[in-house]
Order: sequence, then structure tokens, then C-alpha cells
Amino acid sequence: MRPDIIMWEGKEVFAPKEFRSNCYMYNSILTLDKVINAEVEKTVGRGRGARRVKQKKYNNVDQAVRDRIANSLEYYQQKMETQPEIKFRDYQEDIIKRGVCVLKDTGMLYLGMEVRTGKTLTSLGICDLMDVDNVLFITKKKAISSITSDGDKLCPSYALFVINYESMHKLPDIKWDIVILDEAHSIGAFPKPSKRAKDVKAMVSKCKSKVILLSGTPTPESYCQMYHQVYGIPNNPFAEFKNFYRFADKYARVKQRKINGLMINDYSNGLDTILEAMKPFTINFSQKDAGFKVDTREHVLQVDMSSMTHQLASKLKRDLVIEGSDEVILADTPVKLMMKLHQLYSGTIKFESGKSQVIDLSKAEFIKEKFKGKKIGIFYKFKAELEALKSVFKDTLVTDLEKFTDTDKSIALQIVSGREGISLREAEALVYYNIDFSATSYWQSRDRMTTKDRLESDVYWVFSRGGIEADIYKAVTKKRDFTVNHFKKLNKE
Repeated sequence: MRPDIIMWEGKEVFAPKEFRSNCYMYNSILTLDKVINAEVEKTVGRGRGARRVKQKKYNNVDQAVRDRIANSLEYYQQKMETQPEIKFRDYQEDIIKRGVCVLKDTGMLYLGMEVRTGKTLTSLGICDLMDVDNVLFITKKKAISSITSDGDKLCPSYALFVINYESMHKLPDIKWDIVILDEAHSIGAFPKPSKRAKDVKAMVSKCKSKVILLSGTPTPESYCQMYHQVYGIPNNPFAEFKNFYRFADKYARVKQRKINGLMINDYSNGLDTILEAMKPFTINFSQKDAGFKVDTREHVLQVDMSSMTHQLASKLKRDLVIEGSDEVILADTPVKLMMKLHQLYSGTIKFESGKSQVIDLSKAEFIKEKFKGKKIGIFYKFKAELEALKSVFKDTLVTDLEKFTDTDKSIALQIVSGREGISLREAEALVYYNIDFSATSYWQSRDRMTTKDRLESDVYWVFSRGGIEADIYKAVTKKRDFTVNHFKKLNKE
């Protein structure tokens, strides 16, 4: 059977296409139906016996194709009807109305809506009132399925296409009327624009698209992160500056820092005037505004790692190198030592060769036993930690969001890729196998269970006794990244 065809109730239908919603598929097939099954009137007979009858315009189309089109329309219609109907909350209705005005007037809208306040649906609702044909939603790969599901529930008047940032080169040659940039802060790197930011700029320039930016944390580390989020949009408030450096002349206090013996300009101290300039384009909305009173209960659990793990950590701190018969662990700089200890205390290590190895299953075994019989979401940091979890949990663990939602299995997600744009509301608890150095990762990932209807959640941090995780935790809970300077200070004490 052809890869673009699937069987449904014994009938051939067109298979769902990657990144496309059920509504998109239905509308596309409906257009095909109108062409393939178009009818024309023809005169049959002569004289008084002549009459006008309708006939198929194209008689050379295989009947199997016509049947497949009819079956597909029925299939996708049924898929859409089984989706629960979307009802916007009152505050979403208000933001939609205001957002439409801003987008029509300026061509750009920034929805700074906190996590779980429904910014995805709000943005789709805005597009529904914009009288457009094609909307492109760019997000993280793990969020595609949930956003496509939202699109199916809404069944908008436009064609919705959902794709991840890394796959933008696969986009069909379509004029996108509106582009929605999910987790827009992820394209805010400076002083040089990221490839992601350049790709977005090129596409917006080509299509002359209106743009909606979404983020619960628009500038998590510096106000200067705003520049490359919007620099590709023609009417942005910083359009007068040809690059970030000229923007920084006006909107940042530039300092010099000594890094590896060289004096480097530090542009991270952005001014409040950046947010002032963005005000006409921005609608902010918090969980407090929505009436959320979130109760996230955090629990720290201590695990005894194997004696071998502690011996390796002690030797590395003392000698800064461990040589084995085939591999080497090298920690010849403070940064490397910090990273290697962070790995070791959670039971894995990455060698100088680039290969990784699981050396201690204590954490994975502890988590499995502690949360036996529960459906949980597990966050890990290093790739080898996933291997440790898989070896212990076996087939009761998945990494795919749809499989997690549809089964009683637990899910494992890497902290950075899983901290944004997804919901783990089906989880009974969130469990952190390890902790990230980033304060942004801490605050965003711990809120993955929160919804309007579920405001209480339990988050468990699994730390090795005598490891460095507790020190990282102290830093990030104070909204500070854990840096090598923190690490150096701790090692001197």
C-alpha cells in the first residue's frame, strides 16, 4: 500500500500528513473534492427533446480515487467531531479582541502570557478573527501534537500548519498570512542572531506575514533578548538599528568583563526602556490575573549512591583526571570539573572520547521503587541518564507525549526540551532525576502539571547524598543560575 494511504473501517483514506491538523486535512481534501468531482451542464438530445443535465467535468478520474476522497472526508469529519468543543475563558475572549486590534494596526503582537493561562488557544482564536487563509505555528518538536490537537478542537476558518523550529527548511512554498512564534524567547540570543532567528526573519520578509510572538518569560535573562525576537518584523520598535550593537548603544549599559585573559563586552544589562518600547505591541497576562492560586509542593529526597561513585568523585576532585584502560575522565578546568561531578553524582559520565556510560543505577532504582504504581513525569539532564532510566523502568517508560497521555506509562523528558510548551497534567507527580544549572529551567519545568483545573502539584527532587545537586538547587530557587563561580566558592569552603 502507498505510504500516503491508510485503511479505515476497511476503506482507503488519505493518511494524515506530518505537521497538519485534522481540520487542515479535511479542508485540503474538500478542495480536492471540488476539483475532481466538479460538474458541468451539458445539452443532451436535439430539438424539443433536448435537456440540460449535469455531468462530471473530468471523466478520466479513476473511481477508486473518487471513493478515497469521499472516504477521507468522512474520516476527518468524524475525527473533528470527536474532539471536545473549545470554549474560551472570559479573559481569553478579552485578550483575543484586544490582540486582533494590535495585530491589525501594527502587524505584530507579543502575548506575554504566563504558563497555563492558555496563550496557544488565545493566539489561534486571534487568527480566527483576522480573515486569513494560512497560519504557520512554529514551536518545539515535543509540543507539536498538543498544538495540533488544540487546532482540531478549535477547527478554525484557516489552514493551520504546525512545525518545529529545526524543521523550517521542510516548509511548503505557501504564503503564510500569520506566523506564530511559540516560546519566542528561544530566538532571543545576542549579540549575534541565532540560525533560528535568521530563518524566521527570512520567512517573514518573504511572505510579508503578520507575526504573533508567545512566551511566558519573554526576557528570562536579559531585556536585550527582545531584539532578535522581533528584528525580522518590519514594524518592530527597534527597526531603526541595523544590528544588535547599534541597538545596544541606546538600550543597554555595556560593560567589559575579563574572560580567559581577554576583555569582552557584556551586553546583558538591558534597560527598562526596551520593555517600554514594546508596550504598544504587548499584552501581558499572569496566573494571578487569571485567578490561579498555584500550590506547588516541593520535596527533596536523598539517595545513597554506590561507594564507587563517591570514590571516583573524590579522585577526580583530587587529581583532576582519571585514566582507565580504554577511556579518560578529564577535569582540567573548573567548568569541566563542575560538569563531570554533576554527571558522576547522578550515576553517569561522559569521557574525553565523547562516549558516555552509566556507572550507577541507584537514582533510577530509587525512583522506580519510591513511585511504584504511579504515573509520573521524570526530568533528566544528561542523555546517559535516560539510558539509566530505561534500563530500570524497561517498557513502563516512554519519551513520547502522546503515548504518555494515552497509556498508564510514565514519561522521561530532558529538562531543556521538556520545560516549555507541553503539559504533563496526567502525571501524578513530577520527579527530577537531576537538576539543571539554569534558573529558567527550574521555574518553567516545575509548572508542567499546572492547569486552570489543577492548581496543586507535587514536585520531587532526587539528590545524591554528598553531591552538588543541593547547592545548585539553592541557587536556582533564588532565580540565579548556578555558575562556575558558585562552584569555585563551594570548593574553597
